[in-house]
Amino acid sequence: MTLPASAKGTVPFGEYKTWYRVTGDLRDSRPALVILHGGPGSTHDYLTSLAALAELGWPVVHYDQLGNGGSSHLPSRGADFWTVQLFLDELDNLLRQLAIAGDYVLLGHSWGGVLAAEHAATRPSGLRGLIVANSPASYPMWLKELDVLRSQLPPGVDQTLRRHEAAGTTDSDEYLQAVRVFYGKHLCTLQPWPREMLASFYEVYNDPTVYFTMNGPSDFHVIGTLRDWSVIDRCPDVAVPTLVISGRHDEVTAAAIRPFAELIPDARWEIFEESSHVPHLEEPERLTEVLSGFLRSLA
Repeated sequence: MTLPASAKGTVPFGEYKTWYRVTGDLRDSRPALVILHGGPGSTHDYLTSLAALAELGWPVVHYDQLGNGGSSHLPSRGADFWTVQLFLDELDNLLRQLAIAGDYVLLGHSWGGVLAAEHAATRPSGLRGLIVANSPASYPMWLKELDVLRSQLPPGVDQTLRRHEAAGTTDSDEYLQAVRVFYGKHLCTLQPWPREMLASFYEVYNDPTVYFTMNGPSDFHVIGTLRDWSVIDRCPDVAVPTLVISGRHDEVTAAAIRPFAELIPDARWEIFEESSHVPHLEEPERLTEVLSGFLRSLA
């Protein structure tokens, strides 16, 4: 059960707005835990269970990145607008607007972990710790790993996917059904999917502007502007304690996430044996134990 929000609202981001949700009291002595969702182009919904960490003493901030959820939607904007730097600027702005830039921890899931690592590599003075959850350090490396996972799908599934990808018919029902086969193995193994997972999933397709532009028509067919992105060369610049999280059956394979664990100087890696891409939903008790232990260690 998700804890009720202590505050909700929007902060101005230039001429746009960023929606946020706070659980707990940002005036508490412990640093705020800021949650960066995946996508790009998803929403905070599938990560709302992490608000429970506020009960353990860390105020939790969720937000919807620009382009989706409660933040400004800009469907007419093109690829030149939707850049990694835009989302880094939005994060910096949110930290300042909520007056937590002097004392905070980042938890980035999937694309959010890539974004959080880029932010951490600039060595902001108020950052106390970093959690990179289920994130690829290099999209080119990840795409090679995804080809391996695709080859292990039931007979005919990958052939169906590739036929539609080649034809540009990735909006067809047949393609979407084949996508769900992959997602059921490597995105979320729970059946049925939890309500919060479905909420974010539907939000992506209600306004796919950001997701289609930066990622592509599915998590494993990355043909957007992130297809060549990598943070591997940025990892050695991260100067705060870092927790790396992945699932044994994750779409982000061990090889794709390993550079975070090996190249960030003060990093440790926890693999969740019964999870795919969302351990906070698949193994919530252990995830809470691991996160709370890491947060306590930062003191």
